[in-house]
Amino acid sequence: MAGQLGFHIQQDRCIGCFTCQIACKDKNDLEVGQLFRRVHEIAGGGYTEVGNNAFKADVYAYWISLGCNHCQAAPCVKNCPTGAMQKRPEDGVVFIDQNKCIGCRYCIWSCPYGAPQYNPKSGKVGKCDFCRDLLAKGEQPACVAACPMRVLDFGPLDELKKKYGGTNQIKGLPDPGITKPSILITPHRDAALGK
Repeated sequence: MAGQLGFHIQQDRCIGCFTCQIACKDKNDLEVGQLFRRVHEIAGGGYTEVGNNAFKADVYAYWISLGCNHCQAAPCVKNCPTGAMQKRPEDGVVFIDQNKCIGCRYCIWSCPYGAPQYNPKSGKVGKCDFCRDLLAKGEQPACVAACPMRVLDFGPLDELKKKYGGTNQIKGLPDPGITKPSILITPHRDAALGK
């Protein structure tokens, strides 16, 4: 695989089952409270009275599955004082060299997506590394393989753009200009900007 790897999220089909989150937690044998992939529910809206005890509903709910976005301008890499946080030049995967990590948490404070997670037991930080061990064997990342709705996909970002289109900006996510995240999202109708 050549080029920057990324994830595609078919958000408009996600049912919020949390299977990707569970598969990631299981694969990485994470401690309680640690999640390298998180499914967030976004809900809102309300009811408007239209007269005579009649109401018009304007409610919504959707989910977003986020792990590390393996950003092209990753502030976690830039701000790591020991060089533990690294970005592979061949595919853009951001990972942590556990032998260099001192648990200072600068990467956690730098990431607008909350991807790096501190492990108090080890005193070090961990995060999604795109399941590098599975990729090396020609397999899919655990989250992608586990998704029953086939909402998640991965591959070179250019190929994902051609296949799905999508955007890296939806309601509730930071400005993509800050980090240049390697994600593409086919947004739920209520998550799309401009609605």
